[in-house]
Amino acid sequence: MRIDVRGAQLYDPAIGLDRTADLLVEDGVIAGIGPGLPHGDETVDADGLLLMPGFIDIHVHLRDPGETHKEDLQTGTQAALFGGFTDVCAMPNTKPPVDDALVLGDILRRAAGLPVKVHQLAAITRGQEGEQLAEMATLQELGAIGFSDDGRGVRSSNVMRLSLQYARGLGAVIATHAEDPELSRGGIVHEGPVSYRIGLPGQPRSAETAMVARDLELLRETGGRLHICHISCRETVELVRRAKAEGLQVTCEVTPHHLLLTDEDVPALGALGKMNPPLRTAQDRAALREGLSDGTIDAIATDHAPHSPSEKARGIMHAPFGVTGLEAAVPAVYGALVQAGELSLRRFVDAFTDAPRRVYGLRAPRIAAGEEARLTFFDPCCSWQLSADDLRSRSKNSAFLGRAMSGRPFGILTDGRFHASHE
Repeated sequence: MRIDVRGAQLYDPAIGLDRTADLLVEDGVIAGIGPGLPHGDETVDADGLLLMPGFIDIHVHLRDPGETHKEDLQTGTQAALFGGFTDVCAMPNTKPPVDDALVLGDILRRAAGLPVKVHQLAAITRGQEGEQLAEMATLQELGAIGFSDDGRGVRSSNVMRLSLQYARGLGAVIATHAEDPELSRGGIVHEGPVSYRIGLPGQPRSAETAMVARDLELLRETGGRLHICHISCRETVELVRRAKAEGLQVTCEVTPHHLLLTDEDVPALGALGKMNPPLRTAQDRAALREGLSDGTIDAIATDHAPHSPSEKARGIMHAPFGVTGLEAAVPAVYGALVQAGELSLRRFVDAFTDAPRRVYGLRAPRIAAGEEARLTFFDPCCSWQLSADDLRSRSKNSAFLGRAMSGRPFGILTDGRFHASHE
């Protein structure tokens, strides 16, 4: 199978590539770049499109197994394809959780052959109950790329310390949900003037920052590798900045909704503005954007958290935490930050490609002859508005519904085939 891509702007900043050229893919490998290439079995007209290394989302909840009325492997990867992602990393808080070989093996077997590759994390503790470590070595041997109890923090400092020590011996990373449940308990939104005004219980920023400070101190002692999921506070950015300057092996991610929205948006969004950690203040948002721009924050990840319409219809007090993100992440960030001049195109691409892969030791695809063709096509000039009809997820709980988008994923090229993001 040969695919020729015509007239794309090839953009791979890691190797200094930025040129308009044709590209030939043969049996899933880039066979040539430049003029005079032969025609393939399929031609992709990419005039005006950016062609980049395949985008990856390192934090998604696919709800499979156990809650497939919300999402499953098929619908979740279709949502990822629509959003321009060639790869996703699935969190292990399924039902049952990914804490043993049978569950992990079943997911990887059923995910094989999908156009979007599913990388699976396993649980840190058995049942994600925070008490006993899971069989981490066995799970890693079977294909787990890292370990997380995401959805809740590891409450016991001793268990967290042991997990960092054990993972260090495996060369693995611990991805932490930084939340002190004693401080966050009952909190629906960020604690501050907005929560007081609308009369909802608040979650203080210390619920995040206290756990980040604890985990960094444990990391300092153990010498392990720590990844902090979905950071939301300006204090967290500064804690990570100092830890990196110290030489600790720490990385972190930020979601599009924390980059683009604040707690002032919650009254209008209602239950679609309920996520954990909550939307914070404009000052926090500014610190997150600065941290992303200067590299303190490594990656953009969606924390794609699908819930059924009936669950989100319960109202903000009783609806579950979480919003979907796969379909809207890339265009929302591109329009709000790149086109606005707040984030360079180079850093934008790195935050969706190389930097997140480095977190879990995954090899980044390159746009060069002889490399695997794992590519994302993006139309930077398309203007459109996100509607529920656009969402390929089984759930429709996006905080960006109705938002004007600048730029749109056009398709992905994986496993020797071109897959259009939308018809």
